Amino acid sequence: MSDSSWLWAVFTLIAAAAQTVRNATQRELTARLGTVGATHVRFLFGVPFALVFLVGVMLAFARGLPRPPLVYWPWIIGGAGAQFAATALMLMAMGERSFVVAIAYIKTEPVQVALFGLILLGDPLTLPLAAAIVIATAGVVLMSLKPGASAGGSPAMLLGIGAGATFGLSAIGYRGAILRLDDPSFVMAATFTLAVGLAMQSALLSFYLWRRDRSVLAAILRDWRPSLVAGFMGALASQFWYLAFALASAASVRTLALVEVLFAQAVSRFVFGQPTSAREAAGIALIVIGVVLLISVH
Repeated sequence: MSDSSWLWAVFTLIAAAAQTVRNATQRELTARLGTVGATHVRFLFGVPFALVFLVGVMLAFARGLPRPPLVYWPWIIGGAGAQFAATALMLMAMGERSFVVAIAYIKTEPVQVALFGLILLGDPLTLPLAAAIVIATAGVVLMSLKPGASAGGSPAMLLGIGAGATFGLSAIGYRGAILRLDDPSFVMAATFTLAVGLAMQSALLSFYLWRRDRSVLAAILRDWRPSLVAGFMGALASQFWYLAFALASAASVRTLALVEVLFAQAVSRFVFGQPTSAREAAGIALIVIGVVLLISVH
């Protein structure tokens, strides 16, 4: 394994850490801004940072912007639209259950994204990769189960799994866009796609709120300090997600991203003071086993 082959894993770990901070910040904003308002924060306040990243890459590589072909646009529009729905479903799931449990439901995504990637992009799904996905996903499912209660009809479960599916479609859309751009620099392809995607999402949702509920836009501006943090962490997380998507299949990236559950568990224990149960510890062990297997097959 060459040194560069580890880059996708490093990018994924950085993205997962940044996304954990963003999720926690957005969760707090939901109470004041509502689901749509908190969803918009990551797009509206993420755009300036995405543009800064793009300018930085242009200066670093001493080059201009790429020229995307027509086939690029359906992929990025699909990815951006799915991310709209996924973020809203995620925040609603967090409103139903605890931070860790909501993240656990959402992280059933890798099983779905592996299937989407195989069908839509032709990303290979080997037996060891499939085993890693199943083991790690079993870990998050185990962590999400509440002893003595059925989760079958739980709104949190339905919202979380729905968020996982749409996050999976979003990942496939963005990876497809990055690959269709066919830029010689994967860094430029990822950064350009981030800037275009966030700009599209921010413009569309701003227009929607301006027409339907301008008070939410005003509330977002009043809460600009925490919104700025959420926007920056969201843009930073997306930047590294896209860098990882440029180098590895969406299934590999989103399976390794299950370490976000471990980060969320740490936030729950050390920030919110919630202890780790034996069931959660067993789930953590399965996630670690799945992640180790995933890394070993790359």
